[in-house]
Amino acid sequence: MLKVALTGGIATGKSHALEQFRRRGVPCLDADSLAHGVTAAGTEATSAIAARFGSDVLAPDGSVDRARLGPIVFADAAARQELEAIVHPAVYRAIQAGLRAFELLDPSSLAVVDIPLLFESGHDGDFDRVIVTACPLEMQLARLRERGMSEIEARQRLAAQWPTEEKTRRADFVIRTDGSVEDTARQVDEVLAKMRVQVEDPGT
Repeated sequence: MLKVALTGGIATGKSHALEQFRRRGVPCLDADSLAHGVTAAGTEATSAIAARFGSDVLAPDGSVDRARLGPIVFADAAARQELEAIVHPAVYRAIQAGLRAFELLDPSSLAVVDIPLLFESGHDGDFDRVIVTACPLEMQLARLRERGMSEIEARQRLAAQWPTEEKTRRADFVIRTDGSVEDTARQVDEVLAKMRVQVEDPGT
């Protein structure tokens, strides 16, 4: 099975691109959704986060409250690295389990996993192909402001990730998301067609 990672900076359209692949019948995983499960009430990761950052970062139901934890870790690179050291191993275990399940169902297919911090976490080598979504920095900032972030919060989140240019340089495929929805869909179709050829003929 061709294992494909989908990545890109925050607010570059990863979730939209993943949904486009899903609608085309491609098995998909979302690392952010898996992270929600990892940081649910009662998990080992949640206990470790509470021990490191205090019980104030927990929601009333015992899960990690991202709204409380976010300002702490995005203002402190060392704290963010400690959080990632707790969460990332569990998320990647869940990704590998999901990919194994997909492969058992159809070993001759492909699967796409949306992983925001693929390059930053050093896991790009776990995948056969990497797709990067990309748009101009000002568009990222505008999209983040539309989500209710302040300029400072938006720039903190961007600073915590590799520049888009570095990610696109390392990508096998790039999907530009600064055009129309139809243009993004066309690029998804083109990338999917190329990957399906590679699945059928691994030598291509």
